[in-house]
Order: sequence, then structure tokens, then C-alpha cells
Amino acid sequence: MQKIVSYPISVIYYLLFGLILIIFHPIQWICLRFFGYQAHKKSVDYLNFLLLKCTNLVGTTYTIKNREAIPQGVPLIFVANHQSMYDIIAMIWFLRRFHCKFVSKIELGKGIPSVSYNLRHGGSVLIDRKDPKQAIPLIKGLSEYIETNKRSAVIFPEGTRSKTGVPKEFAQSGLKILCKYAPSAYVVPISINNSWKMVRFGFFPVGLGNHLSFEIHTPLKVSDFTFNEIMEQTEQAVVKGIQF
Repeated sequence: MQKIVSYPISVIYYLLFGLILIIFHPIQWICLRFFGYQAHKKSVDYLNFLLLKCTNLVGTTYTIKNREAIPQGVPLIFVANHQSMYDIIAMIWFLRRFHCKFVSKIELGKGIPSVSYNLRHGGSVLIDRKDPKQAIPLIKGLSEYIETNKRSAVIFPEGTRSKTGVPKEFAQSGLKILCKYAPSAYVVPISINNSWKMVRFGFFPVGLGNHLSFEIHTPLKVSDFTFNEIMEQTEQAVVKGIQF
């Protein structure tokens, strides 16, 4: 029944969603070209704020738990499970003070208004999952960037989103590089719930009336642990917080 009801609502939703992406594409370009990084970041923040407001039209609500536990003024590595594109929209807005930069797949770097532009020019890195060697220097560069500028990297170590909410096994390589070249960073595990329900029917129609939650777990100072300890504790924290 929800699927049937969602069809007409989804048409309106995606028209508004797409219109915001199209409008903010030139806004981003102008901000970056003429006013620099900070202006561009503000444009991206408010782009994602408006995209979140669009999701309110389909009954989506959000909870961010324990945000106060995130250290400030230090490099951060957010490590989360991945369920849909709505993970990213919410993190950009709700964690905006931390300047989130994403480790993303190369396919997203072209063809999507606003999104592709930000991924290419906003400090994130685009990796080819078919060529692991190509990813190493890019993730290393991101590590050095957050170390120098006290900003944050976001990585989804499952490698691809879960379509049912059940997490996949975490890969180590990307997180290991981030920890190695950002030695003063804190790893911050995050458990994401119910984002997959937004796309339970695929791209169209959108799922209705979902409550998305983002639970921040205890940060781990990279220099206080071995990488194996960080990996084990991070994966355990993220998985424990996922509701199946």
C-alpha cells in the first residue's frame, strides 16, 4: 500500500529534489570561483539543508545521537555503515562544522548536478574500485589534508551500500591509510539506521515515513591504539548500533 501511495508523492519530491540540485550547481561554481573555499562550503551546507527539507515532505525525520562526543579542533575520521545516499546528505548538514570530505566512487564524479561538482572540487576523493592501486595516493592525500587543516574524512568501509540494513564485512585498506597519514586524528564510529528504507523500492518511488538515526560512538585517538585495535573496536561499535 505504501508503494502505491508513494508514486504521486515521489513525483513531486524528485522534481523539487532535482530542481535544488540544478539551482545550486551554478551557485557552487560562483562561490568557489570568486569567493573561495569557505563560500563554497557554505553553499554545499545549505544545498544539503534544502535536500533534507525535501525529505521531510515524504515524512522523513532525523535523530543525531551523542554529537557532543565528537572532539573539536582535531582531524577526524568518521567511519560508518552505508545504506543510501541519504547517509551523505545528513552527514554533510548535521556534521557541517567538521568539514566532511568523502571517500567516494569515481562514478559519482560526473553527471549529477551539484553532487559531482562538490565531489570534484570540495576536497573529497574519487576512487576506482576496480583499481585499488589508484586509490592509495588519493586516500593518502586526503589523510594529509585533514591532518593539516583539522578537518574530517568520511569512509564507508563496507565498500558499497547495504540494501537491507544488514552490514557487510568492513574492508581495512582505506581506513588503514587514513590512520597512517593522519596520526593525530580521532576515529569516530557512526551507526546509521533506516536510511535503506528510503530506497526500499529502488530509486522510485521513495519510501515514506522513515526515521533515520545516526549514533555517534566513543572516538578513538589513533595514536593510542594499534590499527588492529582501532579496526576491531570501530567495526564492533558500528555493528552493535545497527538495528536489524
